[in-house]
Amino acid sequence: MGKALYRKYRPKTLSEVVGEEQVTDVLKNAIESGKIFHSYLFIGPRGCGKTSVARIFAHEVNKFKYELEDEYVDIIEIDGASNTGIDNIRELREKANIAPTKGKYKVYIIDEVHMLSKSAFNGLLKTLEEPPKHVIFIMATTDAYKVPATITSRSQVFTFKLADEKTMFPYIKSICEKEGINIENDALEQIVKRGGGSFRDTLSILDQISIISKNEITKEDVLSCLGLPESEDINDLLVSYEEKNLTSVSEKLNLLFSKNTKAEIITEELIGTIIKSPTPAKIKLLSKLTEVKPPFAEAKLLVALTSNIEEEKSAQNFTSEKSSSAPRKSFSDLKKTYLESAQKKSVESEAKSEPVTTKRQTSIAEAGELTWDIFLMRIHESNDFVYTQLTKTKYELKDNALDLYPNKKVNENILNKNRALLNSAANGAVVTIHAAGEDFGEKSELVSKISDIMGKVEEVNTNAGDVPF
Repeated sequence: MGKALYRKYRPKTLSEVVGEEQVTDVLKNAIESGKIFHSYLFIGPRGCGKTSVARIFAHEVNKFKYELEDEYVDIIEIDGASNTGIDNIRELREKANIAPTKGKYKVYIIDEVHMLSKSAFNGLLKTLEEPPKHVIFIMATTDAYKVPATITSRSQVFTFKLADEKTMFPYIKSICEKEGINIENDALEQIVKRGGGSFRDTLSILDQISIISKNEITKEDVLSCLGLPESEDINDLLVSYEEKNLTSVSEKLNLLFSKNTKAEIITEELIGTIIKSPTPAKIKLLSKLTEVKPPFAEAKLLVALTSNIEEEKSAQNFTSEKSSSAPRKSFSDLKKTYLESAQKKSVESEAKSEPVTTKRQTSIAEAGELTWDIFLMRIHESNDFVYTQLTKTKYELKDNALDLYPNKKVNENILNKNRALLNSAANGAVVTIHAAGEDFGEKSELVSKISDIMGKVEEVNTNAGDVPF
């Protein structure tokens, strides 16, 4: 099995690093001039290359050849999250006094340095105040504000940034050409967009997408695999929101849900679109969208996109109640009933041990028992791409057996390729991946919830008809 693309194309010299010239140019000049600091602090978001640059710099300052698998006794990597205590720092200080074996410097790379305890930081500070001449500390963090000012002030600080699309696109395109990956520019743009400026994340997505087809990979292929909506669908949804068109909002959401697009992903796309092109009405929607998260993310998204109808509905209800003796629920009460009913249904379903679809959130079961939530959480911690595939996959979890029902051949292939990861996350449960298209015939959860609230409701045709709320 070949190397993952993000490892295969990881830079090995400062000159190969893309998009961080504000950092690499200074470091190269420092090496050439011999003006080396004893403490460096690399700050920036995850996946922007902090640790990679730290490793490269550690090798180049010692004139070591850099290969990804090599190990030098003079380059020591420490995980700040696992070595948080003062005892770990005391041990580091003792070993730091020992001269390097082969290189000119002994380099300590401390990742996630913000995780150190207060006492550990105090111990590290003593070393930074009077460092041995042969020692260099390179500290990396995503949360610079958690690093004490006493540490920051004694370090040369470099700020890393995520790559913009103009930088990322040609770089990823060149890798596609080297790897013989036949892909449309529109499809590649979607991968770059989803990578969020992280070279590692973008290449990981490309690696997974590259198995889709031997023919040219299209934009539709990428959107389907990543569970992303078309930009036109998002814009149409926002237009329906601004027009306060409940029927249109419901139809468009159901259409997206029918394509197995997650509510959270729709929300992310909505937020991104609003930020790029804000209007007063859309900005008001932002505060509602930040609340869209499990459990019942679909319900919360529907409530957010109909929130601007509340005042209008309340006024109509008030007028009707004045002319009619029959009491009517306000729109606020209807929303409350909607969420409470959905929650009640979930609890009742768990009590009966009924199988549920991917979109239903299950509560944590008895200690040690595998649930779908726990399974997804484990996958999400290891591989975002496989997690996305699972969110579009129906399942049945019963009697220590987990049956997965992918909806397309592409999803089936991806799950089969990552079978070892699935088995590990299942923690002993027997995982069966069914052929694409096999289904146990459950209708969408959104329609089921609305049906429970409003009475018997037929599943809505995506081309016509109103969705009751």
